[in-house]
Amino acid sequence: MTTMLSNPVKYLRGVGPQRAALLEERGISTVADLLAYLPFRYEDRIRFTPIAEIIPGQPHTILAEVANAGGTIRFARGRGGVFHIAVRDGSGTLYARFFHGSYLEGKFKQGQRLVMHGKVDDDPYRPGRLEMVNPQIELIGSADGAPADSTEVGRIVPIYEAIGAISSRMLRRIIYSVLNDFDGNVPDPLPVAIRDRYKFPTRREALISAHFPPKNENLELLNSWRSPAQIRLIFEEFFYYQLALALRRQQEHRRSGIAMRVREDKIREALKRILPFKPTASQKRVLAEIAADLEQPYPMHRLLEGDVGSGKTIVAFEAATIAIENGYQVALMAPTEILAAQHYLSARRLFHRTESAPGETARAAAGYQVELLVSGQKRLERSEALARVESGAAKFVVGTHALIENPVIFKRLGLVIVDEQHRFGVLQRKQLIEKGVSPHVLVMTATPIPRTLALTLYGDLDLSVIDEMPPGRTPVETRWSDEASLKGVWEFMRGEVTRGRQGFVLYPVIEESKQELKAATAEYERLARKVFPGIRVGLLHGRLKNEEKDAVMDEFRRGTLQILVATTVIEVGVDVPNATMMVIEHADRFGLAQLHQLRGRIGRGTEKSYCILVAPKSITGDARDRIEAMIATSNGFEIAERDLKQRGPGEFFGTRQHGDAAFSVAQPLRDHEVLELARREAFAIAEDPAAAKEIVAKVESVSPAWQKRYQLAAVG
Repeated sequence: MTTMLSNPVKYLRGVGPQRAALLEERGISTVADLLAYLPFRYEDRIRFTPIAEIIPGQPHTILAEVANAGGTIRFARGRGGVFHIAVRDGSGTLYARFFHGSYLEGKFKQGQRLVMHGKVDDDPYRPGRLEMVNPQIELIGSADGAPADSTEVGRIVPIYEAIGAISSRMLRRIIYSVLNDFDGNVPDPLPVAIRDRYKFPTRREALISAHFPPKNENLELLNSWRSPAQIRLIFEEFFYYQLALALRRQQEHRRSGIAMRVREDKIREALKRILPFKPTASQKRVLAEIAADLEQPYPMHRLLEGDVGSGKTIVAFEAATIAIENGYQVALMAPTEILAAQHYLSARRLFHRTESAPGETARAAAGYQVELLVSGQKRLERSEALARVESGAAKFVVGTHALIENPVIFKRLGLVIVDEQHRFGVLQRKQLIEKGVSPHVLVMTATPIPRTLALTLYGDLDLSVIDEMPPGRTPVETRWSDEASLKGVWEFMRGEVTRGRQGFVLYPVIEESKQELKAATAEYERLARKVFPGIRVGLLHGRLKNEEKDAVMDEFRRGTLQILVATTVIEVGVDVPNATMMVIEHADRFGLAQLHQLRGRIGRGTEKSYCILVAPKSITGDARDRIEAMIATSNGFEIAERDLKQRGPGEFFGTRQHGDAAFSVAQPLRDHEVLELARREAFAIAEDPAAAKEIVAKVESVSPAWQKRYQLAAVG
């Protein structure tokens, strides 16, 4: 029977109900879905290595004959024993060992020709002998090698990620069978002009070649995803996604927005009043970009990106000033109550120009009333704040997720600011935007994102980058110490405190656990009593009540506490210029971006600051790379690049929050040149509504999954 793209996989040869269920869990329900599941690497099993030329420790493909049919060594316990076989060619003899291999008994006869592929190592039990353990093996009849329809040898072999109990080998056979029976009808929504311009193969040709490349294909190109077929498939994923973003941007520009006045003397004076310091050239440039957006008759959608401590918040407050002076309210949403409280206090200092007791409202010459809305507020305090927001008396409203709840009603919301955007879902941002009528939107992140990833994650947002630090900042010196050096570390911290400075001590967990990690609560007791007697030590973690967190942070901010023992709850939003030292225990357990964010809590004043990473000097792999990266650079953009190379872009996409935006084959970092190309073509096509509409219709008919991405773009 001829196979079509729409056929369910459960009816394919070699699948069956159980495997179909596993495929369904991975989102593979049709032949089209199956063909979109591409190999992650390829092996050359065309060229045979003479046994005498084998290099131990490397994979080889050999053509040989059975020298000894072998047998199974059985054990009293265990399943099936170990099957042994010896093979030879004209140059030497090689041995193979198969665990649980009793099923192979009687399968081989002396003199029978076969092809084996696998890694060759020295036999640990018989010095001087080489062996393959559990190799891929295929019996052949022809004199020149493997049979023409072999999926395992005699070709460049695709290696798939296993899906549950469905191995790479099973997937090869299923997909090979599909392509053999395939009717060849693969609709191609990519415009012919683009295919011709870049000499792309058709979608059908690209899929077939990506699964089973021709024998003359360059293996290095294949494994670096640079073969013509792969580039075409990468391009189309970027192209369709970028087209969705371009169409989304056009929709936004067609919407009626709030054209604000930004050039009046009154607004210039208001901006001068709130500035606590002279802005950097970078801050001035970014504010000009935002102001130009606010003047437009359609909503601003801008991403403000900058390293930790680069001064994003003051730029956001300047944008808020413009909106408030135009008669609108501003909402700032932060991911944690500590960060929301930090923004609230900063806004009060700038906008009220007077200090007042917690819970009191204050008015100053600027006339901006600042409100805080978080879930932990007392009922009366919250209801009074909600009333002031609804009446319009509250001009600048700071909060957490509490801002998007139903009781919150704005009278005239003109600007939405979302801080640490990657911690929110796109739907949460959308809910806040819908509290107003086409408000302007400013998204902020202190996690630097390389431009290629920003074009993918936030491709419908205009990008502003603050790429310089305020003057007077001294770079933080980062050192690596181990447990044996802690006594000296504590002495160094004592010296900093004696000189009037403050410090942080960070732990990965709140309470002791089976992981044998030091915990913040226990270490706080020990440090306060035994290590730093006479020094005022505080404790801060996520399980404290909101009032307790606020009290601890206020004491540390005012200098009443000299050392703060904490968990990652202080990762963002804590600004204490007098803090000059941070010790992070079990630093190898933290992610690279997280370590950089934590380090950003110090070095905010003019004094020299120190970050001590405590981890065993014996660590290897990614953990060691993270520590070495922290020591090598304090540049957040370099840190982000290294972090992405280690972790991949998955966490930036935040599939739990954003929906399934990750691509099947495209990788924004690896394929940045193709991304730029696809974006340029997509935005050009979007200028022709008829052409764009035709492509969207074709893609929706070919790939329902793309519609999901398009819906994501519509709110992203």
